[in-house]
Amino acid sequence: MKTRQLTLGLTLLAIVGSAIFSSCRKRDKEEVDKDTSSASDQSLASTTVNDMTSISDEAGKSYAISSFRTENTDGLLNAPCASVTVDTLSAVRTITVNFGSTNCSCLDGRERRGSLVISFTGRYRDSLTVITITPQNYFVDDNQVTGSKTITNKGHNAAHHLVYDISANIQIIKANGGGTISWQSNRQREWITGESTPSWSDDIYSITGSASGTNASGNTFTSVITSPLIRNMAAGCRRHFTQGVLEHTPAGKATRYIDYGNGACDNKATVTINGNVYAVTLP
Repeated sequence: MKTRQLTLGLTLLAIVGSAIFSSCRKRDKEEVDKDTSSASDQSLASTTVNDMTSISDEAGKSYAISSFRTENTDGLLNAPCASVTVDTLSAVRTITVNFGSTNCSCLDGRERRGSLVISFTGRYRDSLTVITITPQNYFVDDNQVTGSKTITNKGHNAAHHLVYDISANIQIIKANGGGTISWQSNRQREWITGESTPSWSDDIYSITGSASGTNASGNTFTSVITSPLIRNMAAGCRRHFTQGVLEHTPAGKATRYIDYGNGACDNKATVTINGNVYAVTLP
């Protein structure tokens, strides 16, 4: 009888120990799956790359970037935050947007310095024109941006909206030794509002496509837009996407579903991991 009781006790102890071990492993896995840092890196890269296109659009539209001004505490605007130089006589036509050698506080709330060199093969808004944007010693919020992106004007679609194919190979060296984000993407950008006006602040874009690369921790990822990302260039809106959903999958981890909301102009988004929803503040 004692032998039987001892055997039963050992069996129960093994079962309990196994359950505790499994519970710990499950809890550890859940803690890892709460990590939204890769999703934040994805948003930072996506926004930085999209901003390069936005700056190029305004510079090409008006040969100025009046939307990137500094603002006094009384709400009055200072001079533009960057100079624009246009060269249409050389074999390669270029627009250079120079934010200077020290940080300039722009209306979208970001600090920029350095230059973006924009080259184009034809008239800026003509079909089949190819636009290449190359950063030169360019920083956004002290994060250095290197690489290049290419924009091909595909003309108007059935809705009479201009459509651009955009490919990018960009690296973002984060400030204060925060690591390097590597970003390669192929996206399509549809100009859904504002094409017919000279103003940049009434422009709204719809963005689809996919990306891949490595986050600041050196881990690979893939991402795909499942509901178009909307970029509203109105004052107070242009810093972040205002709506849309993106599926972001870091290697070896569950897919993160990033939802930018329903159109509100804010820096909020949600990240859903394994059915759990986490509120995040966008960088």
